Amino acid sequence: MNALLVLEDGTAFEGRSFGADVERAGEVVFNTSITGYQEILTDPSYNGQIVTMTYPLIGNYGINPDDSESSKPQVEGLVVKEACKIPSSYRSTQSLGAFLEDHGIPGIEGIDTRSLTRHIRSKGAMKGVLSTVDQEIDSLIRKANDFPGLVGRDLVSRVTCKEPYHWTEGLYDLEKAERTHLEGKARFRVAAYDFGIKQNILRYLVDRGCDVTVFPADTPASQILEIDPDGIFLSNGPGDPEPVTYAVENIRFLLEEKKPTFGICLGHQLIGLALGGSSYKLKFGHRGANQPVQQTDTGKVEITSQNHGFAIDVESLDRDDVTLTHINLNDNTLEGLKHRELPLFCVQYHPEASAGPHDADYLFDHFIDLMAKT
Repeated sequence: MNALLVLEDGTAFEGRSFGADVERAGEVVFNTSITGYQEILTDPSYNGQIVTMTYPLIGNYGINPDDSESSKPQVEGLVVKEACKIPSSYRSTQSLGAFLEDHGIPGIEGIDTRSLTRHIRSKGAMKGVLSTVDQEIDSLIRKANDFPGLVGRDLVSRVTCKEPYHWTEGLYDLEKAERTHLEGKARFRVAAYDFGIKQNILRYLVDRGCDVTVFPADTPASQILEIDPDGIFLSNGPGDPEPVTYAVENIRFLLEEKKPTFGICLGHQLIGLALGGSSYKLKFGHRGANQPVQQTDTGKVEITSQNHGFAIDVESLDRDDVTLTHINLNDNTLEGLKHRELPLFCVQYHPEASAGPHDADYLFDHFIDLMAKT
């Protein structure tokens, strides 16, 4: 079946469908990861986006029930050069195409993903429509331009949980071929705000002895404090941080309690706003498992996994209150900060490495150390 990807500026790509027979609009972005497509597809931070994978062959190890970051795919569509039809992995239970079809997500293959990526790098991330239904380019251009985009929209409310829940599952044990679980008395009680949380973050916390309760994004700060947490975690999530005003207000309230607080990705951006900073949209964002980030105090470089289209403006932060801890070496954007007085730190990237390198998993240990000292 034919599929069309059409961008708001009229650029069109014709290929073959390998997912659901539907039409979806979203912001078209690219990810440079070689592996980890299942984690990318199920990452709630991709809500509202059509993802292009720059690696030419995607799907070769299939889909399995253990590597998802949420209960379902969160992307609006997937774009690849070639989709593997016959996966080869003992853990695979279905092909990538079947996974997309089961969940109503369109996929397109057979297009020049290098050309599309270069176009986005030059022009910036664009609104687009991926369709197997409408094959009229002029019609799809209008639909792409009608899509509201991500700026100014609260996408967190679309992906957060509806009720608080308890998380006890740890990381995957390859020797036992199963997940570890929290056993016995936990060392620390953690309240985690779900702005679109990735499950591997929760697994890292459990493996370090944390009893984790996950709360919806709009949970009042007073309700968080009812469980008397040893620490507060602020998760990743999709889209523009500035419309998520309820989260910023709750974070400001919680900062006054001086509890150890750790933020990742959108959580980092919301902390920046809560501290009086401002955010802006990046031209085409950071998405991939190979972003170089430098620690400002030691000069050490970490290779990191990232997925974000917005950033905190360094100049908007009060340096009397915060220290900049990490800088992106590709474009010098802010990748991390800590408060000078409060037990608070955050990073723009994903130290849970799902998928990606493990250079930054020490940050979870730092969170544990902060709770132990409080």
